[in-house]
Amino acid sequence: MNKRYKRVFMIVMDSLGIGEMEDASKYGDKGTNTFVHISEKVNGLNIPNLNSLGIADLGPIKGTYKVSHPHSYVFKSKEASNGKDTMTGHWEMMGIFTQKPFKTFTDTGFPKELIDELEEKTGRHIVGNCSASGTEIIKLWGEHQLKTGDLIVYTSADSVLQIAAHEEIIPVQELYKYCQIARTICLREEYLLGRIIARPFIGTSKDNFKRTSNRHDYALSPSGITYMDLLKEKGYTVSCIGKINDIFNGQGVTKTQRTISNNDGMDKTILETKEEFEGLCFVNLVEFDSEFGHRRDPKGYGHCIEEFDAKLGELLPLLHDDDLLIITADHGNDPTWTGSDHTREKVPTIFYSKSIQNGRLLEERSSFADMGRTICENFGIEKENTQIGDVINEIFEK
Repeated sequence: MNKRYKRVFMIVMDSLGIGEMEDASKYGDKGTNTFVHISEKVNGLNIPNLNSLGIADLGPIKGTYKVSHPHSYVFKSKEASNGKDTMTGHWEMMGIFTQKPFKTFTDTGFPKELIDELEEKTGRHIVGNCSASGTEIIKLWGEHQLKTGDLIVYTSADSVLQIAAHEEIIPVQELYKYCQIARTICLREEYLLGRIIARPFIGTSKDNFKRTSNRHDYALSPSGITYMDLLKEKGYTVSCIGKINDIFNGQGVTKTQRTISNNDGMDKTILETKEEFEGLCFVNLVEFDSEFGHRRDPKGYGHCIEEFDAKLGELLPLLHDDDLLIITADHGNDPTWTGSDHTREKVPTIFYSKSIQNGRLLEERSSFADMGRTICENFGIEKENTQIGDVINEIFEK
């Protein structure tokens, strides 16, 4: 088929789930609903742009109301893969089914054997070794590191090992070397982790320590061919904003830009609308998850959603008639829930274009991969036998 949309902008509101999956009880997440519970905790969200696209069709989000939205389709997407982490969600969007969830060490910290090996190979003592917020762990151990040079190692609800280091004590390139050592260790089956992340910081005391933009991720490459690979192979642009490049370990990427905040990510996306390209602009907005979901801060999360909505209001008028905007999420992270882990939820999905004329609420989709499959269908690209995902045919209605 001839491509209907020249450019596709796909924005992931990281962790903004819209209600429990049918198997949520297996994950301890029965009763979760990130979007709805936030709206209740803040006594209503002021999100006129999402409201105009039909977000109220997906649940009782306080502050929203149902409207006619002829230019947008809205629906919930289910996760077919097993897990509720960043990589599993994003990989599935691009056609990969993950059978076995990545390892996490949220509750226990890393095994002594792993820590011992990392100490031996880096030549540095390790402190921390727990699940923690990145800003809190440097408050707790940063001054100790200034005195001793010990490495600060920690994890989170994701499948990740993070190493924090003060740039004046452990230069950035040296930190990267330590992370490469950790990556090699954590390729083994007993420790298989999705990502190793370097977390440099600066400052003189716990009162002013601040992480820098020299973060670097060492991720596993996707376990198969992605829809991004197919787009790139056919000569289309795959422009990635935020941590998309890290999540896919550069695979299928033609251009990448780092971001320092959700607003920065949206500003870069807005600038991309001024670029002439054919293909996909794939965006991750991580602050929903990292700053507010894991920290169980519904008020901050609510404000973050409202800030995103304001930026969305800047983006929408800039889209061309032959542009397609997809807004979705990769998992839940209900800030009203217990613990600090992600939550096993369906995700909101919006397909918007000025050329869509029959927008409405659609039935739930059985996989995030339907998004990536539909993008490739638009560009006349068939999926590989190893990929999952079905075309959302309504998107191509005349």
